[in-house]
Amino acid sequence: MKKRRPRIVQFGCGRMSAYLMRYALAGGAEIVAAFDRNAKNIGVDIGEKTGAGMHGITIQHPDKAAEFFRDNAVDVCIVATRSLLREVEDVMALCVEHGINVLTLCDEALFPWNSSPALTEKLDRAAKQKGVTIMGSGYPDLCYCHFVTTVAGSSHKIAVIRGQSSYNADDYGIALAEHHGVGLSPEEFERQITLADSVSDAERATQIATGTFTPVPMWNANGWLCSRLGLTVTRQTQQSLPVFHDQPVFSRTLGRTIPEGHAIGMTSRVITETREGIRVETEGIGKVYLPGEVDTNAWTIEGEPNTRFSIDRPMNQEMICALLVNRIPDVITAAPGFVTTDRLGPAQTHPHGLWVDTN
Repeated sequence: MKKRRPRIVQFGCGRMSAYLMRYALAGGAEIVAAFDRNAKNIGVDIGEKTGAGMHGITIQHPDKAAEFFRDNAVDVCIVATRSLLREVEDVMALCVEHGINVLTLCDEALFPWNSSPALTEKLDRAAKQKGVTIMGSGYPDLCYCHFVTTVAGSSHKIAVIRGQSSYNADDYGIALAEHHGVGLSPEEFERQITLADSVSDAERATQIATGTFTPVPMWNANGWLCSRLGLTVTRQTQQSLPVFHDQPVFSRTLGRTIPEGHAIGMTSRVITETREGIRVETEGIGKVYLPGEVDTNAWTIEGEPNTRFSIDRPMNQEMICALLVNRIPDVITAAPGFVTTDRLGPAQTHPHGLWVDTN
């Protein structure tokens, strides 16, 4: 069977796109267009973003995307813009309308069935009608998900799964920083983030049903884990707490110094209870790092046996983007619809490059 290089569009050309485009190009993919809303990026050659030399493809404003999609063949659009599904719905819908598969770093897209079910079902139906696939991937795909369920296979009995991950909020751009309350005063953090989590189970269920719920990344990771392990969720809660520092801290993403007493990020905790009696307790710490701080990813499975495992100093940015790029063949060959990776095996590396089979 003959093979060809996949044709890729990059949607969102912020900090993470430099890795995404460089890895895709190195793997043999053909980047045929790139779009971004930032006026500073428009007209810039993608080679300037990747450091890989000029490519003759310049970044365009998103209002040019529909025309490009109509007139050009595209296999996959990589969406790297915002953290919530409702924030990337328009881009996904545009891609689906034109018969283009979608891969996204959107945190919620990892497993949006437990946070935005109505919107996920809407996108799932549209994708099935057009015969294309929507998929979320990135660092959690391995480090919060397949990594954990693989180790769980060595357990005779599980009582509790506990995980903690930390990451530098300054590494991922303005969308994540805003989602984590970076730079907010205590009063602003309370009003914008804490109060949103301080609701009853019934109120949260209403938010989820109406598409107004704002999940932290571990919310969707917990749902993914339960789905993959065949667990029935009976209750899930989240709590977001600000992280402060007693001295001013400079944020590269905000481009300014965060005053003493303002949030440099947040700690989010998610607890999931299941009918099977297994609890999943996770904590994500996303903040602007102080000198000497490094990323962490550590887990414990309590039961028989008790198992502790971790990734030492994970390179979050690089792993996020490599995992997504390695999913390009998966999103092309997966069944149509909104396919979450709990239905797939772990991402695979592609030493011979990224290729698409041709009929």
